Amino acid sequence: MPIKIADDLPARAILEGEGVVVMREADAVRQDIRPLRIALLNLMPDKISTETQLARLLGATPLQVELTLVRISDHVSRNTSADHMASFYRPWSDVRDERFDGFIITGAPVETLPFEEVSYWDELRAILDWTQTHVHRSLSICWAAQAALHHFHGVGKHGLERKAFGLFRHHNHMPSSPWMRGFSDDFCVPVSRWSEVRRQDIPEGRGLQILAESDESGLCLIGDPGRGFLHMFNHLEYDTLTLAEEYARDGARQLPAYYFPDDDPAQTPRNHWRSHAHLLFGNWIDEMYQTVPFDLGRVGAAVLTAA
Repeated sequence: MPIKIADDLPARAILEGEGVVVMREADAVRQDIRPLRIALLNLMPDKISTETQLARLLGATPLQVELTLVRISDHVSRNTSADHMASFYRPWSDVRDERFDGFIITGAPVETLPFEEVSYWDELRAILDWTQTHVHRSLSICWAAQAALHHFHGVGKHGLERKAFGLFRHHNHMPSSPWMRGFSDDFCVPVSRWSEVRRQDIPEGRGLQILAESDESGLCLIGDPGRGFLHMFNHLEYDTLTLAEEYARDGARQLPAYYFPDDDPAQTPRNHWRSHAHLLFGNWIDEMYQTVPFDLGRVGAAVLTAA
């Protein structure tokens, strides 16, 4: 089934060129089914690339998805045009009375700041609380995963002297989890961050599940069924060349580990994580679909615990 996005969103042409089925808005209203309503709070500087990466994965699932792009209400993006933001993004203050099947919060380039010094921290905390009453299932990525664990469970983050940067192998710790269905025993995940959450800081007795972890780069994926959250510290959504672009943007100062063939930046990287990216998002949407009430008005009445 297709994904429904705005007719003029730049991601549309890219995804259609890749063979992803994208539904026109006029066609979607004629479908006699209820699409899954998923909102994306995009905190990344390059919003167009991020929205394209995530729409690609959401659009590959067998269910119709209606994607709503959301921004922090009073924060002005410096890296994406005002026209793009005005045309395609809604401030959270405008959607806070609506309900969603799924909600995704991306990372943000604020990892070196204490949470409380981030300019939009108060609104993000309000959004996290709002997910408990207006959203069925949520997915947090990178810094947002650290922020959510801090907000809900008091878990701190630790700055790194050297950026965790590269393509690292991870272990599947819970293959029986609905979110890990079909995952290999170990798999590659792109990592790009200046901070981390450590295993010893995860509180016991809160129902938090360590799903995936790397010997070198640490925690990767944590399930929080009591809050309806899945926390991903890394970037399965990345395109093949995203780490290469970050490497060039940062002045080629730190070579991403295990990424370029023979550690040669002149060679084109190979994508070893695409299939697991589709698995994770497919599992997340499937679990959401299997447990969400058909009546959106009932979403958030109680957070249903994942099997």
